Amino acid sequence: MATPYTLCAFADEISPDFPEQIRVMKACGIPQFELRSAWGTNVLDLTAAQRSEIKKQLSDAGMSVLSVGSPVGKVKITEPWEGGHQERFKIAVDAAEYFGAPFIRLFSYYEATESRTEVIRRFRSKVDYIHGRPVTLVHENEAKIYGEKGDACLHLMQAIASPKLRMAFDFANFVQAGEKPLDQWPKLRDFTVHIHVKDAILGSGKVVPAGEGDGQIADILKDASARGYAGALSLEPHLASHGQFSGFSGEKLFSLAAEAMKSLLADNRLPFVKF
Repeated sequence: MATPYTLCAFADEISPDFPEQIRVMKACGIPQFELRSAWGTNVLDLTAAQRSEIKKQLSDAGMSVLSVGSPVGKVKITEPWEGGHQERFKIAVDAAEYFGAPFIRLFSYYEATESRTEVIRRFRSKVDYIHGRPVTLVHENEAKIYGEKGDACLHLMQAIASPKLRMAFDFANFVQAGEKPLDQWPKLRDFTVHIHVKDAILGSGKVVPAGEGDGQIADILKDASARGYAGALSLEPHLASHGQFSGFSGEKLFSLAAEAMKSLLADNRLPFVKF
């Protein structure tokens, strides 16, 4: 029998208000957070009191943080690492340990196409830092970064060659990069431990609910399930707007996106954990 998918989401797409995030997530049957922001504050900038309140509210609701949705790596490769962006990375690791999250989402730098050696050096530094810690880094293919396309993502995984660095496979981002996700999946499936669910239309790049675009989501998820994928599906709808560090859908569109994701799973007889 196929391992049921666990559902997760970027709940800040619902509302900046954290209790509202919890309310809608529960109504949508999604038990785990990819924590990116709360009360309009990025996860790396939360105060100790805010962290404590988030942990308490999640515990009271029977929910948890699966991934810290950090912005680490969403800077130019020319910005300093040691004594600079490295400090943001250390905060992300601390946040993951505080919330008991096994994953930290990150990126592979802007304007880095000609800086492969420096990209690899920084990722090795990150992997060395988390040695012995109960966290795994998941790299998201994202527009205009080194790992925007499948071949660069594969190179990054092979160059680092560590179970501490894996992929967060994003269908829509590949579509927006002009690539067919099903062409990239065979290269990256053995490195993928986390999947971001959003869809997009090839050409325009318009983001749409799961199954309504060219993300080839059903075919990929069926293959992942057949191969025993045991990771989560993290809903990141981006249906109203999206910027460099966040996206927004609002309650109505977020709920629509959640239902589209669950319908796609049900239609393809792919089980998921009910909450």
